[in-house]
Amino acid sequence: MTVSNVSALADALPSAAQIHADVERALAEDIGSGDATADLLPADGRATAVLTCRENAVLAGTAWFDACFRQLDPSVRITWNAVDGDRVPAGSRLCELHGLARALVTAERSALNFLQLLSATATVTARYVDALAGTRTRILDTRKTLPGLRLAQKYAVRCGGGVNHRVGLFDAMLVKENHIAAAGGIAAAVRIGRQKHPGLLLEVEVENHAELEEALAAGVDRVMLDNFTPSQLMEAVRFVDGRVSLEVSGNVEIDTIRAIADTGVDFISSGALTKHVRAIDLSLRLSMDAQ
Repeated sequence: MTVSNVSALADALPSAAQIHADVERALAEDIGSGDATADLLPADGRATAVLTCRENAVLAGTAWFDACFRQLDPSVRITWNAVDGDRVPAGSRLCELHGLARALVTAERSALNFLQLLSATATVTARYVDALAGTRTRILDTRKTLPGLRLAQKYAVRCGGGVNHRVGLFDAMLVKENHIAAAGGIAAAVRIGRQKHPGLLLEVEVENHAELEEALAAGVDRVMLDNFTPSQLMEAVRFVDGRVSLEVSGNVEIDTIRAIADTGVDFISSGALTKHVRAIDLSLRLSMDAQ
């Protein structure tokens, strides 16, 4: 990873307060009234733990991993051999930890849960980014994230080379079929949206060419082409001719994304980046230090 990429990811990292809150919630959920099994270990015993990645992956979530241990043992030492955004091969020794044994075993599951999930999101995103190599099209995430972990997963998308769409309902307007029906049509929806939120990006989802024409006439910033066939996408790109950016959604899979990109659209959005993920296989092995 280049220094510039590391810097860009640091800028995309959620605040320390947000990460602390995520971790605090996870630890409270897991520990409850206390870790009964950790009581088997000496209170002042210290240990060393090694984290290994058992499959090829893109690393993401080290800040959450670290925070899990540091909330229980502020003196823990964690030495990383990789940074977020790195592509790590199977068998990689990712980091080594030195600290109180009880804290290491108590925080282990929560720390791994964060790192496995966020690395999985980054890894899936990287596969989509690789499939788009050589095209002008960029992959976008969606709001289909795990409740309470949206900022974390959107950060992981950035680690995988993807681009964040809107964070939530507050920072951009995406006018979909239910909004259009309730507002009385595309033109009415766009007019009301511009009046109430003039500073926000306004995007309209369309399902056919007639709706595309109506959205352009209404003066939108971006159009989402929902479930268009490849031939319909090429026609839409020719018709729009760069007047607004075009985004594709619906039936987006890793084996279809290249054909979609080759039509010349600007963006492809996929919920698969954040909701169709399988946890990366990680292992944390501990050994007690000599007393």
